[in-house]
Formats: sequence, structure tokens, C-alpha cells
Amino acid sequence: MAAPRIIDADVHNAIAHSKDLLPYLPRVWHEYWMSAGPGYGGGWHSPISVLRSDAKTDEGGTPGSDPQFMLKHHFHKYGIDYGVLTGSGILGISLNPNPDYANVVASAYNDWLVETWLKASPVYKGSILVNHSDPQAAAKEIDRMAKHKDMVQVIMCSGSRMLYGQRFFHPIYEAAERNGLPVAVHPGTEGRGISGAPTPSGYPTSYFEWHNILPINYMAHVNSLVCEGVFEKFPKLKFVAIEGGIGWLPHLMWRMDKNYKGLRDLVPWLKRLPSEYIKEHIRLTTQPIEEPANGEHLNQILDMVDAGNTVMFSSDYPHWDFDNPKMALQPIRKELRSRILVHNAMELYGLHEAPVLADQQTASAAGEV
Repeated sequence: MAAPRIIDADVHNAIAHSKDLLPYLPRVWHEYWMSAGPGYGGGWHSPISVLRSDAKTDEGGTPGSDPQFMLKHHFHKYGIDYGVLTGSGILGISLNPNPDYANVVASAYNDWLVETWLKASPVYKGSILVNHSDPQAAAKEIDRMAKHKDMVQVIMCSGSRMLYGQRFFHPIYEAAERNGLPVAVHPGTEGRGISGAPTPSGYPTSYFEWHNILPINYMAHVNSLVCEGVFEKFPKLKFVAIEGGIGWLPHLMWRMDKNYKGLRDLVPWLKRLPSEYIKEHIRLTTQPIEEPANGEHLNQILDMVDAGNTVMFSSDYPHWDFDNPKMALQPIRKELRSRILVHNAMELYGLHEAPVLADQQTASAAGEV
């Protein structure tokens, strides 16, 4: 079996029509879903939209809503072997004020994902959506869905009422570790629903201002995960910070290591420098990758975060700031680019062999390959 060439760690699949989720949702919640959807409030207006207009389906449907169109328009076009599906417009279900509703919607979405996407092609790998506002229910959902071989991680929104290192969330990490799955977070819900303001000093004015500052929430969560001892308590856990950039992490590691030398009595459960926990347990994705005028500066940033082990390629398809895998990583030196394009995701998700597609299976049965 051939090894994969490219693994895309952030592909946004969408629900084409709200009614598509109804067969998986208890009837008592149908009216709520059809009238309110995820129900965690609006965000900031983007004048260029969030989705690429050229990614609409052949029938003019929502970008990311047709598995077959996505295969043609994204996977086949760029030679991508696997894509980790991260959802669209539903990740913030944890920020709905009704935890019972959030739990059933997350479960319905996961069942829909299996039937609509994971059965459509072996290139698609799923993320188990959980409602992080109810960690006990989230843990049960992880145990339920982890039995499906194509579910490769747990996912939740990065917007939250509390920092992710706090013990309130530990049942989620315990279940993820028990099932051998990483936990991923994705931005875009900061300042929405019950999450509170997206910055320590309140609300940005525009989408541009809000979008620029999203990494500060990732800094806060990573800092919390390390300082609260999550990786001592769950030593096999990996935490994936999707679509948050990379350049903020060297600064955070330096500051944490510096302060640890003087304040380590406050975190007596830590046995190593904070940066060592980060390099072992935190994973990042490339989009939106920093693009300094001097390409070598990007290589230096990547070296600071041990990118050969910690960074995975992501396209963010079909969002407006999509990255073409044949172009986005060109400033990165060749051997490191290979690690980022495929090897780190292969190791994290256990995807060591390229998928066998339907046409290959037919040819093999006919003795052609």
C-alpha cells in the first residue's frame, strides 16, 4: 500500500438543508432545530463572506455541502489523500444556553456525519462533535462514536465560558485518552452565545478586528492546559489548535518557561518546563500560516515550535482564506514541508496508508492493477 501524499487537517463540511438533520434528531426537538438551528447567536459581518463563491455545488448549493463535489473540487484537484472534516455552522453548539438541546444536536450531527460523509468516500475522516458545556454527556458521546473507525478526533469550539485546562473539562479528556483520540478546537465562536467577550477588554468593532485577534484565545487555552496539569493527568492526550496560526506560540513558550523558573511553587504538579509539555502534546495547523516578507523568518518560527513534530497542513476549504497546498508552504524548506504536509497527521491520526478508492477497487477486481 502506498503512503498518503497530503493530509488536510481542516476541511469544512456543511449541512445542505436544516431538514437533513431531522432523521437523526428526537422529534421533540424538531421545531426548535428548524426555527433556531444551533442557536448561539450571530457574529461579525464579513463583507467578503466566509465561504468561497466558487465552491458552491453544481446545483448552486452551500459550499462544502456535497461530498462528491468536494472530492472533485478539492481532493482530486490538489492530490489530497485524506481530509479531516471539522464541520461548519454547528461547532458552537456548546454555546447554546440549553445543554440538553446542545447534547442531542451534537449526537444527531455525528450520526448524520457518518451516514452522509464517512460512507461517501474513504478520504473523509470525521471529528466527533461534543457539547463541552456538559462534559459528562460529552464523554458518553465520545465513547459512543469512537467505535466508528473513521472518527479520528474529538472537536469542540474554542469559544468557552471557562479555560480548557480547568478540571470541569477533564471528563472530556479522560474519554478522549481512553479511546486514543486527540481533542481539537476550532475558532470562530469567540464572543458568541454564552462564551462572553472575545477579548479581556470587551468586544471588537468589526470582523477584521475580531479576526485579527483570535489567537489570544488559543494562547489562553494552551496556557491553562499546561498550568492546570492536564498533560500530567492525561499523559497520552494530544490537543489540536486548528486555524489559530503559529507565530504566537514561541512567545507563549518563552514567557511560560521564564515565569516557571520563579513561580513553579504555584504549579507543583509540573515536572518539566511548560514548553516541553507544549511540544509533546499541542498540535497546530497551518492555515492561516504566517507569511513574513522574508521566508526564512517563517522557517525560524517553525523551528521554535518544533514544527517537524507539531504542525500539520490545513487548507480551511471552502473558507475565504483557503490555502492551496501547492503554494502555501513554498517558503518552508523541503524536508520540513514534507513533515507538515503529511507525516505529522499520519502519526497523529494513524493514517499510514493512502485510501483505496472505488475506481481502484473495481480495477483491482478486474485484474487491471
